[in-house]
Amino acid sequence: MRNSSGNLVAHLTRREALYGLGTSIGSLAFSSLLHGNENPTLGIHHPVRAKRCIFLMMEGGPSHIDTFDPKPELNRLHLQKFQRHGERESAMSSGQRYFVKSPFDFIQAGKSGADISTEWHYLQNHVDELCFYRGCQVESVNHPTACYHVNTGNRFGGDPSVGAWVTYGLGTLNDNLPGFVVLPRSSYPQGGASNWSNGFLPADHQGTPLRPEGSPILDLNAPVGMTRQDQRENLDVLASLNRKHLDNRVNQSELKARMSSYELAYRMQMEVPGILDLEGETEKTRDSYGIGAPKTDSFGRKCLLARRLVEKGVRFVQAYAGNWDSHDYISRAHGSLIKSVDKPIAALLADLKQRGLLEDTLVVWCGEFGRTPDNGLRGGSTSYGRDHNAKAMTMWFAGGGTKAGHTIGATDEIGAEAVDCVHHIRDVHCTWLHLMGLDDNKLTYYHAGRHKQLSQFGGNLIQELIG
Repeated sequence: MRNSSGNLVAHLTRREALYGLGTSIGSLAFSSLLHGNENPTLGIHHPVRAKRCIFLMMEGGPSHIDTFDPKPELNRLHLQKFQRHGERESAMSSGQRYFVKSPFDFIQAGKSGADISTEWHYLQNHVDELCFYRGCQVESVNHPTACYHVNTGNRFGGDPSVGAWVTYGLGTLNDNLPGFVVLPRSSYPQGGASNWSNGFLPADHQGTPLRPEGSPILDLNAPVGMTRQDQRENLDVLASLNRKHLDNRVNQSELKARMSSYELAYRMQMEVPGILDLEGETEKTRDSYGIGAPKTDSFGRKCLLARRLVEKGVRFVQAYAGNWDSHDYISRAHGSLIKSVDKPIAALLADLKQRGLLEDTLVVWCGEFGRTPDNGLRGGSTSYGRDHNAKAMTMWFAGGGTKAGHTIGATDEIGAEAVDCVHHIRDVHCTWLHLMGLDDNKLTYYHAGRHKQLSQFGGNLIQELIG
C-alpha cells in the first residue's frame, strides 16, 4: 500500500488508527504525517476548479421551505388536514397531520433574483455568488444514517468521508498542517466521529477535529521550562535510537511513521498557534464574523478559522452548526439558528472573495435532509414545525467552478419532493470531486475484495451545477 506521498507503508493496526483520532499535538501530527503536496499514485484526473473546500454542515436537517425554497401554496393550505399517501417518512409522521406554511417572508435578492428568506439579513447580499440546488435526494430520514450518507456516501458508517477521499486523492498543500480539519460543535453530530472517518483508507486521511472549547489542540505548547533547542536535541537523540532500532527491522514502516510524526509535531508547534490565534485579526474582521456577539460568536470563530486554515494550505475544512431538527416552533427554532450562522457565513464569503480565494475554493452548505410541508400539532396551533424529508432538500455551493447566481432544480408546489433536475446524493459527491479535479470512477481503493469509491458504485455529474 502507498501513502499520499507515494511511499510504501504497512497497514496500520487498529490501535494506531484509534491513536490518530485524538486531539493532542502528537496524535494530530500522526494522523497527517503521510500527506504529500499531491498524490502521485492517483493524481489530478482533469483540470482543477477548486483547490480546497470548506464544508458547512447544518446538522439536524434545515428546512428548505423556510430558507431558500418558498412555497406560496402552503399559505393557502395552512393547517388544513394532510393525508400522507404511501409509506410514512418516519415514526414521527404518524397521527393526524396538517399543512404548515412558512412563518417567514421571502424576497428575490440580488441580480439573480434568488429566493431567500428575509431572516438571512446578511447572506441575501451574497446570493449572486451562490448556486442553489433544489433537486437533491437522500435515502434516510434518521439522523445518524442520514449524516453518514451525506458525509460518506454510506448510510451505515464505516466508510471514508468526503474529506478523507479528497486528501487521499490530493494530499495537503502544507506539510506542516493536516489536510483535513473538522470544527465540530461541543456535542458531536449524531453518528459521532465516524462522520469524518478515514474508513478503510489509511489512517492519515481521517479528519482532525479541533476542540470547540478550551485549547483547540492539547499539548500544543512545550512543557514549562523546555526550550525549542531542548526539544530539538531530544528529538535528535530519539531519532538516532529509533534509526538504530529500524536498521534491523526494515519492514516496520510504522516506526518510520511514528518518527516522522514527532518531527511534524515539532514543526506544527511553530505554525499552528499563529493560525489559531484569531486575536491577530483586525477588530473590523472579527466584528464582520460576529465574534464577540453571543448569538454568532461560536460559528463566527469557526468560519474565520476555516478561512485561515485554507489560506495556510489545509485542503478540506468541515464546520458544524446545529441543531436544525425543528419539529416544533419552527419560527423560533429556525429563526434563532439562521441568526447564528447568517453573519458568519456572509463574512466568510466576502473574506474569501476579497482575498482572491473564492474562485478556487469550493464552499458547500447543506444538512442531512430537508423537511416536510406537514406536521402534527403537539403543542397547539402556533407550535408547528416540520418532520424529516429525504425526498427534497436544498443545498448551495459557492466558488470552486460552480454556476454562481443560478438556482438549479425544483421541488413540487408544496416542497414535498424534488421534481426537476433530480439527483441522488451520490451524484452530488461525484460532482463535488469533479470540481476538485478528481474522477469518482478513478479515485478508488481496494478493500474487502473490490475497488471502492465515494459514490459506492458510480454516479453522474450534475452538469447544471458546473460553471
